[in-house]
Amino acid sequence: MSRSYSNKLKMKMTVKDESDRKWNLDPVQRAMGQLGWWHILVCAVIFPLKFPVAWHQMSIIFLGPSVNYTCASDPSLDSCDSECTSWHYDNSTFASTISSEWDLVCGNANLVKLSQTIFMFGILVGGVLFGSLADKYGRRPPLVIAVIIQLVSGVGAALIGSFWVFVVLRFLTAVATGGTMVTSFVLVMEIIGPKWRELFSVLYQIPFNLGHLTLAGFAYFLRDWRELQFALSIFSVLMLSYYWLVPESPRYLFTSGNVEGAVTLLEKAAQRNNLQSDTIRNDIELYAKEKSSNASVSASKGNVLDLFRTPNMRAKTLYMCFNWFVCGLAFFGVAQYIGHAGGDIYTNVAISAALELPGTLLCIYMMKAYGRKKTLIFSNTVTGISMLAIAFVPRSASALNVGLASVGLVGMSISFPTVYLYAGELFPTVVRNVGIGTASMIARFGSMIAPFVAGMGSIAYWLPPCIFGLVPLLGALCVFFLPETQGHPLPETLEDGENFGKRRPNANGVTSVENGKH
Repeated sequence: MSRSYSNKLKMKMTVKDESDRKWNLDPVQRAMGQLGWWHILVCAVIFPLKFPVAWHQMSIIFLGPSVNYTCASDPSLDSCDSECTSWHYDNSTFASTISSEWDLVCGNANLVKLSQTIFMFGILVGGVLFGSLADKYGRRPPLVIAVIIQLVSGVGAALIGSFWVFVVLRFLTAVATGGTMVTSFVLVMEIIGPKWRELFSVLYQIPFNLGHLTLAGFAYFLRDWRELQFALSIFSVLMLSYYWLVPESPRYLFTSGNVEGAVTLLEKAAQRNNLQSDTIRNDIELYAKEKSSNASVSASKGNVLDLFRTPNMRAKTLYMCFNWFVCGLAFFGVAQYIGHAGGDIYTNVAISAALELPGTLLCIYMMKAYGRKKTLIFSNTVTGISMLAIAFVPRSASALNVGLASVGLVGMSISFPTVYLYAGELFPTVVRNVGIGTASMIARFGSMIAPFVAGMGSIAYWLPPCIFGLVPLLGALCVFFLPETQGHPLPETLEDGENFGKRRPNANGVTSVENGKH
């Protein structure tokens, strides 16, 4: 056996052994265990939050769809003639839409798209705002506040009589929705152990897929936009129970200096999980003293600037944020291709939503078997190649185009859960919420420009699929420069985050990768 092969084999075995032991070096994770009934119950309460996330993001498809209309004030006039002052709408598919209620047609037709752009901007704002609040005040309080805002503004949007008030209320709903997304995900990732983190990060996304799928069912039976908006929003009443049911993150309590609170919660979690709790207080207090030895770093309350202060952390942040941009742009862009297939709108939405499920489920196996890095490279590459292929297929071959776009959507349905978990494991605890919030903000920029990219088809048929193909391939290239996070303990301080993934040769000349923990 050659020396180089022996060294590689030794390194591989060492990494595997270390990944099995590293979580035990983290007293916070060891105290509550990797997975038990306490974790499962918390996740079972939080996961349904993704249903309204999907409903509110996708509902504009049925709230403001394109409808046929004619001039009612003078049937002899063209429907968009300047002298036409009122319109008659075809209500064979939709009993009422925001377009028909507020005459968002002809010159005002773009107001529907504008309302959705403003909504997506609200999610962007919510991700950053609530991400920052959660890093300063804990995960639970901002989550509860976001649920209340989502409920009040969502129901209010179904009752008002002004389009612009509707837009403002939808914006507030989006801010709250962005807040629930980033805060709830970080809370889940901070309690689940490394062995189960990839599974639960994907399970967390499945309610979004189901929400997208059930949206078509709600819309089919509720053809009036007000009834649909109310039904999708009132569901959040159930989530007011989060005030009593959702615990604070014990990892946040520890990192923020509330050792007593962390110990109390960890003891409850250990008891529910049938784990020994006698030594938790002593272990956590010793760990706190160890961390306080570098008080200038450990006591730091992170902010968005901390993501870019040091070279390694800055590079990882930029590469990760670009991949979130890829997901925002390509996911919504590819979904738009499928939505243009023609036919029944309810069937099209249901089919496009159903296509997300196989990719999401496949993601569970891939991240467990191959890690986050290889999974993200693979999924981005699949989307990139399938979309680029569309540019070389005749426009008349619609079935083949839809098939290729479907493969691209499956690729993105793997990428999105992967970047969620990848970012959650890459950013240290003190800036984890603001890090994921910033990455989510970048993804919203991608989703906001996706319709404009798709519209470039009027310039050249091959232009949109080329953009939707090249951007994921560039994202895959960026992933090569990111460290693998599978099996490593979560970095906690800014120093941990900077050191994580650095490659340094040891005394034997073998390159090792630091995990960022000291």
